[in-house]
Amino acid sequence: MLRIAFGALMVIDSLRFIQHDRIWRYYVQPEYFFTYPGFGWVSPLPSPYIQLAWLFVGVFAFLVMIGLFYRFAIVGFTVLFTYFFLLDKAQYLNHFYMVILFAILLCFLPANRSLSVDARRRPRLRADTIPYWPVFALRAQTEIILIYAGLVKITDDWLRGEPLGLWLRNQADDVPLGVLFQYDWVILAGSWGTIALHLIGAPLLLWRRTRMAAFLVYCWFHMSNAYFFNIGIFPWLTIAASTIFFSPDWPRRACRWMLARFETLPADPGPPAARSARPVSGAVLAGLVLWLALQVAVPLRHFAIDSEVRWTGDGHRFAWRMMMYNRTTRGDFEVVDRATGASWRVDPRDYLTDRQAGSMKARPDMILQFARHLETVWAEHGYTDVAVHAAIEKSLNGRDYQPYIDPGTDLTAVSLDLFGPDPWVLPLTVPLETAW
Repeated sequence: MLRIAFGALMVIDSLRFIQHDRIWRYYVQPEYFFTYPGFGWVSPLPSPYIQLAWLFVGVFAFLVMIGLFYRFAIVGFTVLFTYFFLLDKAQYLNHFYMVILFAILLCFLPANRSLSVDARRRPRLRADTIPYWPVFALRAQTEIILIYAGLVKITDDWLRGEPLGLWLRNQADDVPLGVLFQYDWVILAGSWGTIALHLIGAPLLLWRRTRMAAFLVYCWFHMSNAYFFNIGIFPWLTIAASTIFFSPDWPRRACRWMLARFETLPADPGPPAARSARPVSGAVLAGLVLWLALQVAVPLRHFAIDSEVRWTGDGHRFAWRMMMYNRTTRGDFEVVDRATGASWRVDPRDYLTDRQAGSMKARPDMILQFARHLETVWAEHGYTDVAVHAAIEKSLNGRDYQPYIDPGTDLTAVSLDLFGPDPWVLPLTVPLETAW
């Protein structure tokens, strides 16, 4: 059932991208792309081939959903979706990363043995049971995501109600019962309740007696997020992933329950008899352990860096830091010709889309990439020895603006420290002021 829901959501998301012309806005309109380390060779196909590639993302997702040529379709989907993900860091979203993780797992799982066209076409493939390790892998992956989503919110700002209060108060006049958002206790209850839901609710999904209650609370939580915030398919994908905690025959029992409202059904034959379990091969076990170890370790990498991750962004990506920052920036760049002293003030929007510029000014690695790009652009015009400075200010979670990047640093002469704080990123000094 998860395969069907995953494929359906990806079809819907593919259609949304087409409807809003996001492929053109994200991958055709920009003149520059912020590549990931080691993936600078990944570049957008020219139009209309880039749009055709995205169309195949939707086609592969549809084939996954109906279970036709499943193995070919899920591998094709994973490769193409990952390709789009790697094109530009400015488009990074946690739910895109989540899609890739689940897609990779589905590449190795026998998810087409039932409720699929493949199983209908090839009776020898059909089976009512599968080994337990695929179910365990999906459950473990989901638990890791949910628990980290709670752990990362244990910060001073979040526990004091920010930025949740900032977001909800801005919507107070536009939603039913929005007047409640003016009360501090409502904001604090939402902030603390979110942490409790993930740290307590996620483990309760593992226990049969509390599973349904925890699942229903999660459904309410995710649907509320979808209503209040523009966060794409993430709430629905998480709800779909959470169904993996129910007994494997839950779709059959749910359908039977619904049909029984309208007609008398024969006695329930019960779940299919379990086959004798075969031992998990050493290769599968080793691969699963390595995969889960990486999923646990990667979000913790910011502890190796002596900096405030909320401010510097060190270790922010791939760590499930979802909906916990309100970051606004302002500023521009200056290019100085060392030989003549001539200087040029540069608005990033002259070279980037508004979406790219907004993302770049909040993240030091992208600021450094853009500075190097400006150096290249000036070299192409004959200025081979320039310095690039960034005069950027940033506000975190409603704080007053403060300088973010040392304006005296020549960004062409520094590098990004992957294992320590970058001295050209100024520390957060402005305190958070709240009403309580």
